[in-house]
Amino acid sequence: MRIGAPDLAVVTRGLTRRFGRVVAVDHLDLRVRRGELYGFLGPNGAGKSTTLRMLCGILEPTEGDGEVLGINLRRHPERVKSAIGYMSQRFSLYDDLTVQENLTFYARVYMVPRAERAPRIERMLRLADLGGRERQLAGQLSGGYRQRLALACALVHAPRLIFLDEPTAGVDPVSRRTFWALTRRLADGGTTILVTTHYMDEAELCDTLGFIYQGRLIAEGSPARIKSETFARPVVELEADDLRAAGESLGEWDAIEEVVRVGTRLRLIGTEAGLGADAVAAFLRARSIAVSWVREVEPSVEDLFVSFVDRDRKARVREQLRALAPRGE
Repeated sequence: MRIGAPDLAVVTRGLTRRFGRVVAVDHLDLRVRRGELYGFLGPNGAGKSTTLRMLCGILEPTEGDGEVLGINLRRHPERVKSAIGYMSQRFSLYDDLTVQENLTFYARVYMVPRAERAPRIERMLRLADLGGRERQLAGQLSGGYRQRLALACALVHAPRLIFLDEPTAGVDPVSRRTFWALTRRLADGGTTILVTTHYMDEAELCDTLGFIYQGRLIAEGSPARIKSETFARPVVELEADDLRAAGESLGEWDAIEEVVRVGTRLRLIGTEAGLGADAVAAFLRARSIAVSWVREVEPSVEDLFVSFVDRDRKARVREQLRALAPRGE
C-alpha cells in the first residue's frame, strides 16, 4: 500500500528509532518533493544521521513507515540502497586506488551495465571537474577534490535521489562554494537532494528546510516562508562606541532574547514584534552609550535555527516542571 503521492521522493509517517530507552527519532513525518533540494538541520545528536540511515535502508525503524522513490523502507530496504546515492562526511573512498579506479569500483558495486561504465565514468569526471586527475591516488587529493570524487562515486549509477550527510565538513570555503554550485546544478536538473549541514549560509541555498530537534521535526518550509511566517521577532544590528557596555546593558533588557557580537557590531533578537531600531537606540542613549548606527535587518537561518531550538527546549522544561508540580487533592 502506497503512503506517499507520486510527486514525493521521500515520505515518512511516524518514523521512529529507539536505541534502548533513548529515542533518537521520534514519530517523524517527512515530505521531500521530487527534484527538491531539501536542507535537514539540527544540532549534534538531534537525529539527522539516524534518519538518513533509515531512509537509506541501512537501519530498520522501530516504529512507523516510509517510502523512498516509491519503495517501502521496511519491506524492500535492499531496493532502496540500490536506487539512491549516499555521501557521508567521511568521504567513503579507497585511498590506495586512483580516481579512475574508485569510480570503476563504485560503478561495479552499483551494477552499472558494462557497456555503460566508460561513458558514465567519463561523465562523472567532467561533472566533478576531475579531468587530468584520473591516475592520481584518492589519498593524495586535497579535501575539495576528495569531496568532489566522493560525490561523483555516489552519482555514478545515475540515482534520482541522493543523500548528503554533512558533505562540506572540513573543507575550505572555496571548495564549499564549488561543491554547492555543483549540487544546485544537479537539483535544477531534476535530482532530488536531501542534505544535512551545520553551515547556515549553505542552508540558505536550499528550496526547503526542515529543523529537527531531539528527534522531532519542529519547523519546516522555504527559508523565505519560515522567516516571514514562523519567525515573528525583530532582528536589530548596531554599532556603538563601547560595544562591551552596550552588549551588557542590552543583555539585561527583557525585550532582548539574545545579543551576539559580530565583528564590530552587535546583533540582537527581540522577544516581541514591537521592538525596533528606535527603541534600541533610545535604550542605549538613556544609559549614556553612544550609538553610531542602528537598523532592523532580516533574520538569518542561523537566527531561526537557534530560536527554534531554544523555544522547543524551553517548552520541554515547562512541561517537565508542570509534571513535577504537586497536584491538587
